[in-house]
Amino acid sequence: MFKPKGFEKPTGVRDYLPYAVKKLRQIERNVLECMDRWGYQQIMTPTMEYYDTVGVASSTSDQKLFKLLNNRGTTMVLRSDMTAPIARVASSLLKEQPLPIRLSYHANVFRSIEEEAGREAEFFQTGVELLGDDSAEADAEVVALAIESLKAAGVSSFKIAMGHVGFLHGLLEEVVPDRADAQELLKDGLLRRDYVGFRNTISELDLSETERNVLSGLVRLRGGKDTCDQALQLSGHPQARASIDHLCKVWEVLEAYGVSEHVLIDLTMIGDFSYYTGMTFEGYASELGFPVCNGGRYDNLLQQFGRPIPATGFALKTNRILDGVNVIQEEEIQPILIQYDAARRQEGLQEAIRLRNEGYTVITEWVQSNSPSANTPKVTEYREVKTYLANH
Repeated sequence: MFKPKGFEKPTGVRDYLPYAVKKLRQIERNVLECMDRWGYQQIMTPTMEYYDTVGVASSTSDQKLFKLLNNRGTTMVLRSDMTAPIARVASSLLKEQPLPIRLSYHANVFRSIEEEAGREAEFFQTGVELLGDDSAEADAEVVALAIESLKAAGVSSFKIAMGHVGFLHGLLEEVVPDRADAQELLKDGLLRRDYVGFRNTISELDLSETERNVLSGLVRLRGGKDTCDQALQLSGHPQARASIDHLCKVWEVLEAYGVSEHVLIDLTMIGDFSYYTGMTFEGYASELGFPVCNGGRYDNLLQQFGRPIPATGFALKTNRILDGVNVIQEEEIQPILIQYDAARRQEGLQEAIRLRNEGYTVITEWVQSNSPSANTPKVTEYREVKTYLANH
């Protein structure tokens, strides 16, 4: 039987040393302050939830959940995201609160698949949920707030890719109707960004040349607002056209916010197709090749908790920002060192209290008056050294 050594920790989790914690808290604080200015109030939920409620409702597939049994034999889960727990709260404790509801959070979440893939099994997210508004204005608000949140986190160069699951659904219903297996294969290729596999699937299907050209044209639908016009030429399906009309309205609102320069339309980007119901988006930092934020509309989630209201939101992948992006650093203010001996202890400690009340960081050190190093700080990174010794 494997027995870990005392200094070992499970695969997929990590220790955060002081310098990393300081950077993480800086990101968290700046982003939550940004969200607060947009009217989003912070919420905290338990780390552990019931599997039959939050676990089942989560966007995370069952095999990715960390499950455990409580002392009554009930299956519990460590939360794999914050959206499902917030949906639970919105449908219970906040049931009487008028809509729309704006909530923000910063929390650690757990996904076992990350451990299997050599990634982190525990990581941090900072995000928002906008509940009770199904308009293009609401979708544009969360995209615009995601952009401002990335800036607040110190990410200086990034792009938001925005798509809509309804467009792909309508297009596939038009080209390969009533062929669920073929649709799933095509969706899977796009979800994994495997465009070679996507094209191979197209070639293997029994399609006309026109139908193949329509599906092949999908991978070229990336760019600015004119991408919407190209999409309308590709599909005449009512759902596809309604989805593009919604994206156009979102884009117009983003132009009014003055942030459309950060956004591109990518109709190959579908997110988790089983979870999202409308607009989806991902944010990419120039330093990294994978998303630092993602979000979208998920109008079917809250009805699982008995409150069928629309919802949209996003989450920053705070760990990725912490590890992979050169965020703006606050100027580090060095602490003041106060040395004192037994004879002048009260004087030295009262001075430390006074300075702390003024906002300074103060480290105190008791020394023996006859020690040869009494006047020599152990480290040199101090703003000032003040000594309260009997022989001074």
